[in-house]
Amino acid sequence: MIRLGPLGLFGLIGASALVAAAADGFGQGLDGPAPYGLLRSGFDDLAPPDARRFERPQRLARAGRGARRPLYGVPPGFGAGKTGFVSTKARAQEAPPPGARPRDLAETLLPPEARAATGRPAGPRPGAAVEPARAEPLQPLRRERPIEEDSFAPTGFPVGGFVARPAVEIGGGYDSNPARTAGGRGSWFSTVAPELQMRSNWSRHELSANLRGSYVAYESAPAANRPTFDGRVNGRIDLTGRTRADLEARYLVATNNPGSPDLPAGLARLPLYTTVGATAGLSHGFNRLEVVVRGSVDRIGYEHAVLSDGSTVDNRDRDYDQYGALARASYELAPGVKPFAEASFDTRVHALRVDRFGQRRDSDGLTGRLGTTFEVSRKLTGEISVGYLTRTYKDPALPDLTGLIADGSLVWSATGLTTVKLTAASTADESTLAGVSGVLRRDGGVQVDHAFRRWLIGTARLGYGVDLYRGSPREDRRYLAALGLTYKMTRSVQVKGEVRREWLRSNVAGSDYEASIATLGVRLQR
Repeated sequence: MIRLGPLGLFGLIGASALVAAAADGFGQGLDGPAPYGLLRSGFDDLAPPDARRFERPQRLARAGRGARRPLYGVPPGFGAGKTGFVSTKARAQEAPPPGARPRDLAETLLPPEARAATGRPAGPRPGAAVEPARAEPLQPLRRERPIEEDSFAPTGFPVGGFVARPAVEIGGGYDSNPARTAGGRGSWFSTVAPELQMRSNWSRHELSANLRGSYVAYESAPAANRPTFDGRVNGRIDLTGRTRADLEARYLVATNNPGSPDLPAGLARLPLYTTVGATAGLSHGFNRLEVVVRGSVDRIGYEHAVLSDGSTVDNRDRDYDQYGALARASYELAPGVKPFAEASFDTRVHALRVDRFGQRRDSDGLTGRLGTTFEVSRKLTGEISVGYLTRTYKDPALPDLTGLIADGSLVWSATGLTTVKLTAASTADESTLAGVSGVLRRDGGVQVDHAFRRWLIGTARLGYGVDLYRGSPREDRRYLAALGLTYKMTRSVQVKGEVRREWLRSNVAGSDYEASIATLGVRLQR
């Protein structure tokens, strides 16, 4: 233990006073307060606090009742550089003039009412450099609200662990040729189209359902009435972080297009056909490589065709089962760009061994595709592929159905108000014509949506399709042009109108037709 006598104690106190005076001298400089001290506590080019940054309450108390209140600590945003924003979300202040004290800088960050409470004038102190005024008061931190892509989109409502979005469209109009025949008569029509979308809001896995139906009733041509329904339930099971299982169950109800050569003449109403099927798939990611395998089964059945004289036509020879398998490998070449290669196989087995003409229509199909999915700066997104299809039939009298195919779905956000959508699809359909093995259909279209206002959307559509009948020289070409307008009154009510023109040009005499359609309706959604 060190013992100090009276002289040693007085010496220690004197040494401490000498060190404090020296520190104060270094901080003041020769000609007044120095712009920078020995130890910098600030960032960029802001002057650090000097030795008087912490005021002693005792000194201010002796100044009297009207003295300004002391400021303790460092105010929000003090010490930030010239650029960017400080924690108060106000733009950072410029560099202070030489000789400015941190206490003065702190008070310049305060609004006028706060500076008045300190007891000092709102303006600069005498002799200080005048800074340009900034009208950016301090504000508390606030969480930014996400930008809505569509402020008129339905919000839905919760149902257990799901969000339901029901909707219905009701309308009517005029069709100049509902039967789609040469010289057909026009008719007024009415339509109703309900739909329901449901999606789970689970933290893991997903289950969704999309149910859509419609019915078009013609006043003067009831034989052309067309009911449709498309119901799909999709599920995703997240097995691991890289492996998932995809499931789908579907049920479809539709009719052949009026004027199709596969329909008998003199129909009292269009016959329905139904598709019941399911798909199960498994996908796994190996770093950037993703592999998908999938299997499917479908049952397609036709009801008997009822003729205007009361007789019926048996369509059991059109019923068939289809079994398919698919394998796909894709590689993420760059963020948003994923080329892929795909191969699929399917077989069709008909309910009757031979059809109404004594031909065996069971067949095997093989398809190969090369394509890519991409997302370029959110401006261009989608998928496109090209490939080759071949279908071989059990009956040697039926030629193979082969040809190039193209599929795609592209969305181009040309501007903030204009969106362009491109679609392409190729399918191999069955046929009932004698000697015709099948129909290779190729369809393409473009749709442009422009928002004159957020609540007023204009739409223009163009479509083209070609039907090639293998085993026959027949070739049909289809054209479509349409203009539409949607007025979004609220999230729940929309008014929609469209005018459309359709053409068919065939190399078979008497098969050409034209049709003009005008519709007006209202959409109610939740």
